[in-house]
Amino acid sequence: MAESGAGAVDFDYLERFAAGDRGVVGEVLSLFLDQARIWAPRLTAEDPGWRDVAHTIKGAGRGIGANRLGDVCAEAEAEGEAMLPKVREALAQAVAAIEAYQARA
Repeated sequence: MAESGAGAVDFDYLERFAAGDRGVVGEVLSLFLDQARIWAPRLTAEDPGWRDVAHTIKGAGRGIGANRLGDVCAEAEAEGEAMLPKVREALAQAVAAIEAYQARA
């Protein structure tokens, strides 16, 4: 059973990074969600570019405070396609956390 996504994103980090500007935080999170919809279907062994996608997600995730997602992507880059289910799960948890955060805002 997948976790709810609680703790998947360090929103305090993101808010500090954006100097408390809620508009910037909202825009960054919306962009991440838009990109996640593009990334998710590419996280399969059948996609020859999955490593590039994982690398992109790693940087984007760490940029918003989704450090576990970034770590899992780094593991996938190093260890291979067997890690893709964990990447998909961590991405889904980050998306769920962002959606919950936006619903509260």
